[in-house]
Amino acid sequence: MKLNNNIFLIYKLFNSMFTGLSIGILFTIYKPIENPSIFSIGGMVLAIGMLVLARYYDKLLNIKNFLRISILVEMIILITLFIFLSFQLSITSALLIYCGYQLTFIFGGYLVRAETLVAQEKDFIGSIDFNKQVGYLIGLALSFIFYKTLELGFEISNSIAQIKILHYFLICLQILIIVLLVKSFEKMNSIYK
Repeated sequence: MKLNNNIFLIYKLFNSMFTGLSIGILFTIYKPIENPSIFSIGGMVLAIGMLVLARYYDKLLNIKNFLRISILVEMIILITLFIFLSFQLSITSALLIYCGYQLTFIFGGYLVRAETLVAQEKDFIGSIDFNKQVGYLIGLALSFIFYKTLELGFEISNSIAQIKILHYFLICLQILIIVLLVKSFEKMNSIYK
């Protein structure tokens, strides 16, 4: 298995665009969680999860596991989008989404380390980081345009209604991200091994 650099760069661009587009929704989605101790507990679970995962880096730091864990993380994000649409703004959706995001954060450190190992070339690593930042900026700009368009163009100023509409776009974007991720990894023909 090897990485298709061009498709991976597009994946990183769209992946960071998703982050930029969705960054503002969490403030509203987490509102039903009134007890701040939940965030402390979540932080402790996150730290413990990262400690446990770090103990297995010797077995996990390879291209196959990088792909598997990347797909797992992207699928969890997709599931959190459907959770919000299913449960709307509620304590149930807030807790499930918070747990989902904490789970993805557990793998965050691993993914950064593995990405550097898989990418190998300094120029390519620089291109990855460049695409991440460009994607994030594009996502933030699109988020601003999206909210202002709903507010001024369609007179939809209710934040929950705006976020619900955005979720349909985010689901489409997340599916594209998963497809790009999978296409970023090519199985090598036995002739070329």
